[in-house]
Order: sequence, then structure tokens, then C-alpha cells
Amino acid sequence: MRQTVSLIALALVAAGCASTGATPQPFPRPAGGSVAIHRPTSTTPAAPAPESAIGTFGSPPATTGYAIAGTALGLRGAPYRNGGNDPSGFDCSGFIWYVFAQHGIRVPRTVGEQFHTGTSVTSDALEPGDLLFFSTDSPGASHVGMAIGGVEFVHAPSSRGIVRVERLTASYWASRYIGARRLP
Repeated sequence: MRQTVSLIALALVAAGCASTGATPQPFPRPAGGSVAIHRPTSTTPAAPAPESAIGTFGSPPATTGYAIAGTALGLRGAPYRNGGNDPSGFDCSGFIWYVFAQHGIRVPRTVGEQFHTGTSVTSDALEPGDLLFFSTDSPGASHVGMAIGGVEFVHAPSSRGIVRVERLTASYWASRYIGARRLP
């Protein structure tokens, strides 16, 4: 009986901790938005931050290269589909088009058009969200991926059939790399 009472008391205490109203936020959030800054000042459960406190302390811009790359990474495992531009199946340029659309940024639909969008970026200045272009099956830009940091990029290749992360330094990709572009 005493053990049962102790378990019930423990459950009530744990439930009290979980009832603060705080909701964990995923990182990064694809559509941007504000983040509530919440700093409890005592050991009692704190009230949610007032609307005036939302986004007032160190909030990143709604759309950053990191947020865009996070959206792209969230689509890992989506199947390849020639001409595809939604999570049921992507081709390389449809993948880029879809990811940027989730952030309200219009991007041309084809690799060739994407290659002429934004500003050129040198390979030593790549940032998450930059577009990486490759010449894979014809002269000029024929494949596109997105930088996610370091030497890694995410893309929708036709081989192995899913959106995945690869290394720009891999011999296949390094030998076919033709440039990068940064979109506004």
C-alpha cells in the first residue's frame, strides 16, 4: 500500500513538471517563424512568454541557408522520380525547387535555369543552402544538389533512388563539379 501511494505521488509530481505548457520546437523549422523566448525566474512552473516577447532575443531570420538545408535534410529517403517535384518523388532540380518553395522562395524548375540564378560562389566559400552543380550526363550543368556544411551536400540522384547526403570530395562528384550558386 505504501509503495502504491509513493508511486502515485511520484506520478503526480512528474505530471506537474510536464504541464508547464512548454512545447519543444524542432530545429530547423522549414517555414521559419518566431520562437518564444522563455526564461523561468523561479522553481514554480512559468507561464508562457507573452506575445511581445516572441522573436525579440536573437531570433534568426525566417529563412537562412541553415533552415533551407534543414528542410532538404528532412527529405532524406524520399524516392527518386524523373520529373518529380514533391515528397512522393523528386528529380534533382525538382528537389531544389520544392525545398526553396517551402521557404517562399521561387526558383526555376530546371537545372539549366537554376545554374543561371543567384550569384556565383567559389568552392572555398560554400555555405549551407548553396546550390552545387555537376556535369554528369551532358556538357554543362546536368545535376544539382545543395550544400549542407563542410564538404557534404544533399541531392536527389537517380542512382540508388533516394534523396541522400554525399561528400563533394568523393572522386565521382569532385571530378564532375562545375560550380555553385547562392540564392538570395
